[in-house]
Amino acid sequence: MHRVEPPEGRQYHIACKPGDLAKYLLIPGDPERVPKIAKHWDFAREVAYHREFRVYTGIYEGVPISAVSSGIGPACMSIVVNEARCVGAETFIRVGSCGAIQDYIECGDLVILTAAVRMDGTSECYVPVEYPAVADYEVVLALIEACEELGYRYHVGIGCTTCDFYAGQQRLKSMRTQNLIETMRKANVLIFEMEAATLFTLANLYNLRSGAICAVYANRIKDEFKPGAGEEKCIKAANNAVKILNEWDIKKNKAKKKRLYPTIIK
Repeated sequence: MHRVEPPEGRQYHIACKPGDLAKYLLIPGDPERVPKIAKHWDFAREVAYHREFRVYTGIYEGVPISAVSSGIGPACMSIVVNEARCVGAETFIRVGSCGAIQDYIECGDLVILTAAVRMDGTSECYVPVEYPAVADYEVVLALIEACEELGYRYHVGIGCTTCDFYAGQQRLKSMRTQNLIETMRKANVLIFEMEAATLFTLANLYNLRSGAICAVYANRIKDEFKPGAGEEKCIKAANNAVKILNEWDIKKNKAKKKRLYPTIIK
């Protein structure tokens, strides 16, 4: 495989070079969500802003942290993962929005994904569709812990990542997706979104940690749509999860263990 090395290691799309990103990386879709994330940090600076990829790096609760917007869709998420890993990112957390397809999930709730149905298309460029798109359990636990500490209402389970917002999520008629919502509901899938499966698949292929937390902007079953609902809670939970992961990583290092298990964090 041939890869052209950019000057000084600066990546073509995200415009970052080695040292620009912390190892803990938050990934919202919306570039405007990056400064919203960074306003909670002790210190923040804008590193780059190229196309949809807006990059901040700083410190949160004493922990080096970065945020990069991915824009909309799985192909853009692939760019972020492929380029950010080359300049130091090791733990990737999507901080997104979603539409619920279970009637008990309210707008403004948070959803932590353990895995995602691979209807993203992009991840099939890397590995057959039978390969699972699974979040790292340490990131899932940290997101759960963060929501518990903050007292937020949240759900944990499987999402469906689609490559299209309209026909791909049954907003427009399509021969391919005409029964998609009902099929996913019966399979206990919680939400539709557009990036997690790509993130999880690539992170596992590259031996990185990844996870996702999404604010529920819509409930497709109840025909409710509340843009921005839960966004601030989602941001605070993701930031707090980085602090928790860092604490656990320190404990793992002291114990000389590669993976987290319950007695390490007692």
